[in-house]
Amino acid sequence: MDLERGWRRTAPRVSLAEVHRSVVVPVTASFWRKLLAFSGPGFLVAVGYMDPGNWATDLAGGARFGYALLSVIMISNLMAILLQHLCIKLGVATGRDLAQACRDHYSTPIVWGLWILCEIAIAACDLAEVIGSAIGLQLLFGIPLFWGCLITATDVLAVLYLQNKGFRYIEALVITLIATIGGCFTAELVFSKPELAKVLSGFVPSGQIVINQGMLYVAMGILGATVMPHNLYLHSSIVQTRKFEQTPDGRREAIKFATIDSTFALMFALFINAAILILSAAVFHWSGHRDVAEIQEAYKLLSPLLGIGVASILFAVALLASGQNSTLTGTLAGQIVMEGFLNIRITPWLRRLITRLIAIVPALLVIGFFGESKTTDLLVASQVVLSMQLGFAVWPLMRFTNEKAKMGEFANRLWIKILGWTVASIIIVLNVKLLLDTFLPDSVLKTLYGLLGLPAPK
Repeated sequence: MDLERGWRRTAPRVSLAEVHRSVVVPVTASFWRKLLAFSGPGFLVAVGYMDPGNWATDLAGGARFGYALLSVIMISNLMAILLQHLCIKLGVATGRDLAQACRDHYSTPIVWGLWILCEIAIAACDLAEVIGSAIGLQLLFGIPLFWGCLITATDVLAVLYLQNKGFRYIEALVITLIATIGGCFTAELVFSKPELAKVLSGFVPSGQIVINQGMLYVAMGILGATVMPHNLYLHSSIVQTRKFEQTPDGRREAIKFATIDSTFALMFALFINAAILILSAAVFHWSGHRDVAEIQEAYKLLSPLLGIGVASILFAVALLASGQNSTLTGTLAGQIVMEGFLNIRITPWLRRLITRLIAIVPALLVIGFFGESKTTDLLVASQVVLSMQLGFAVWPLMRFTNEKAKMGEFANRLWIKILGWTVASIIIVLNVKLLLDTFLPDSVLKTLYGLLGLPAPK
């Protein structure tokens, strides 16, 4: 029993042992040098907030509803900033990632249940990466989606190579790909010339989002694509790659710099997500193409509607970069979750291959039975699946970081507790509402909403 933190421990272990505390933080360096030393993990986490699943939900939201769902992107991003800050605190203050913390706290049946739910979320995310990368390969090089999905399985070699070279190499590649995506969408926004007043009005939340079932479904997809559950496990682990002083002051400084890194990276992710939706709204919503929801269709229409030949190419390049970037974080998250929950370690290449097969099989089945036109529907559905898992990751995160017995002086203050539980409640309530609206018959829904004095979903 660890009396200092109140954890139940089975055996001493560290998260991602091969890179644990491998990046040295200079003790007497300036503010900017220390910030540079801590910079990197936030961008790995931010990758998950701009992956191909986001593209499907943002494109659908912009084409169908204009700028209205920009407020959902903004709120989701603010939620992500808070939750990732809590992940940093958990990892730095306790030396555990979220999966390890769950294993040390909960009973075995609960641990296994949480592990299975997290694996489902990782599979859903990996599915989005597989399809997104395959679509990018098809748009740029004409490779059929079926073969593109198979090609994406080979990226395990690149991941393993970089991980063996050092964690900074992974971070450098991720930041380079993020910069590529950002550059492409900056150009796209210049080409599309959106109306600034309408864009700004889209950041103001509207009650219509909750009432309109179609809008809520896409909004929940955006939420699931932004506040991704496995990213909470990921960040609480990779923040421990920094070799900071193991003292209260050292931990406090680590939390400060890691939070700056994370917040900056997530604000960049907000720009990417908002740019995708703004592009879709500006080009499709007001041009009579409100039914555009497929990435392939958006690619074909962009250049003709904008009158700029390179627009579609930039769109495809950014998509391919997004899919490949997400591969890196998916690999690490899968390793962290399995090691943390089950306290077992398998060869990284085998773990990656298993994860990819889980994602590739449903993608190939959908392409084989329903055709390539259904891949975007599968992307949106995968993001809703992610959203359904959020509560099961956010709840233990809030519980652990609130307890002084576990966190010591780093336990959440009252205002963070209130804000954190509010975020968790919003996520859980919206998920329950989405489940009811999706699976209950219309007659039952009308009766239920009538009893509650609420308008029935449309």
